[in-house]
Amino acid sequence: MTASLPGPQDGPHGEQARYEDGTLFDEIHYLECKLILKPERFTSAQAFRDYAALVRQVAAAVGVGLDESGVAGMRPSLREVAFLDTADFRLYNNAFILRRRDAYEDHFPVGDPEIVFKFRHPDRANATALDVRPKIAGNYRIKFKAEALPLRDQVGGHRLLYSHNAQFGLSQMPEGERLSMTFLARLFPALERLKSSDDEQIELVHQTVVEEVLQELGVLDFGRGVLAKCNVALWRTRAEHTPLCGEFAYQAKFKRRDDLGQKALDRCRRFFLELQQAGHDWLALGTTKTGMVYRLHGNQPQAHE
Repeated sequence: MTASLPGPQDGPHGEQARYEDGTLFDEIHYLECKLILKPERFTSAQAFRDYAALVRQVAAAVGVGLDESGVAGMRPSLREVAFLDTADFRLYNNAFILRRRDAYEDHFPVGDPEIVFKFRHPDRANATALDVRPKIAGNYRIKFKAEALPLRDQVGGHRLLYSHNAQFGLSQMPEGERLSMTFLARLFPALERLKSSDDEQIELVHQTVVEEVLQELGVLDFGRGVLAKCNVALWRTRAEHTPLCGEFAYQAKFKRRDDLGQKALDRCRRFFLELQQAGHDWLALGTTKTGMVYRLHGNQPQAHE
């Protein structure tokens, strides 16, 4: 985990690498660790409390602080997540993810729906070199993450994916035929090579909207100022409320790789591995939340996850 979080990427002659317009390559500023959990464990809100107790136990055992003061009495929040793709999953098969997420409060939508365009790949150089910046006049944010997941087939290790994201509110998206690949290729030029015709459309993946029930668990403290908010979530289909998977995640933000410190990273890694061991009967290996949605109804698209 530590060796895979290098500093800025250099070009062929030692200078810092740049995109076509001369902008320096984006750098990784987030480390996010994720454990996908079995959906059958989530039959009620008690499952969130049970997993919180496990997190508390493992954190204490490995010397990681856990501040729960800010989440005392907090109830789970609700969001809806929808994925958009071509009928043959061409985006996902080429390591792209296009997602819309809507937040709800007291059963009503609040705020500006969030659009996320993501290139997620196991090779850091490929993820870095892909320019995800949208061609919009409005505001957007770039988030480049190293994502740690368990090994695909066994408990007690980790693998890394690199997630290069552009995020913006739906209100910032220009008007147009938003379900057209031509429109999307103008918005995200990286998709131009995937377009098969000028009139090609995208659609809701499996015509499914995911309901995300998320419980904040507090802030993990790995030392040297390395803090990570953590939460546990359930993903289920909105119409049938069929559980798809759970997820425990925590994320640390940093300006420079050196800000993390070796001891803090080692503690982060140990917590990640020990939590797998202690909660091995919770784990669902070899997938991601997005992968679960794409594999509904027995479909097996290709992926880089």
